[in-house]
Amino acid sequence: MTAAGRALWTVAPGRAEIREETLPPPGSGEALVRTLASGISRGTERLVLEGRVPPNQWAAMRAPLMAGDFPFPVKYGYAAVGVVEGGPAELKGRRVFCLHPHQDRFVAPAEMCVPVPDGVPDRRAVLAANMETAVNVLWDARPLVGERALVVGAGVVGLLAASLLGRVPGLDLAVCDRDPSRAGAAEALGLRFHGPEAAPDGRDLVVHASGNPDGLRLALGLAGFEGRVVEASWFGDREAALPLGEAFHARRLSLVSSQVGAVAPAMRGRRTHAERLALALRLLEDARFDALLGPATPFEALPAAFPALLAGAGGCPVVTYP
Repeated sequence: MTAAGRALWTVAPGRAEIREETLPPPGSGEALVRTLASGISRGTERLVLEGRVPPNQWAAMRAPLMAGDFPFPVKYGYAAVGVVEGGPAELKGRRVFCLHPHQDRFVAPAEMCVPVPDGVPDRRAVLAANMETAVNVLWDARPLVGERALVVGAGVVGLLAASLLGRVPGLDLAVCDRDPSRAGAAEALGLRFHGPEAAPDGRDLVVHASGNPDGLRLALGLAGFEGRVVEASWFGDREAALPLGEAFHARRLSLVSSQVGAVAPAMRGRRTHAERLALALRLLEDARFDALLGPATPFEALPAAFPALLAGAGGCPVVTYP
């Protein structure tokens, strides 16, 4: 039997709408999923809604199960949690996380439906895509015991990466953000928070996750001799002017990009994308991460609320489904 699904589509700069589609029965190796919650990735989804994905990055920025084409119309998103209603017997009735756009019911490859641990509630599970990014950041950063580390940018990805860094023995870790309202979430995770003017310098490792070129310039300025700066932000079509003269070479700094589309070199060939995502879900078995969740919005209200949710600050906005 066929089923109906409704999905959020971005159709023009700043405008989204819900469209209905007919879902085929799940074929061999596919699962029918009824969505319970989905998470909004403010940084990337804001660029998509504003039509700011550069044409030379259209192929690279396609989400695994998106539909349509950049710039518009496009069905985008990658943080859905739901329950399997049809498909493989081993998944039926189980809660799963899938890299799928915002949609109330969908059919997806069963191998992309990763079971959610019992200890992770639906709303917290939407952080799995961001946690997977944070895991990849650490694999790119290769932190060492006893290093002096700093995370610039206390958004969701920055705080998730910092929470993982904080588990490295002997690490001297601080978090920096120009928005003082983010101090509460950082402190809820047991992290030391500073404004830019009080951030410690001479850092061996700096992770930049502010999404702003000013933050990257700050990160370079706070790195110590032969320090490593891991760039976890993406600026879309914006250019970032960087101070690569002055002391950049004298301090022998390294600037490394980190992007979740590929498993970081340190673990490539050792872990698949699915194994990395399963690890991210297990790491979310910590109630403190609820501090990173933003407001809940019913799916029906999402088109009208979407621009404001993307422009806001705070934790990861959560979409709820009936």
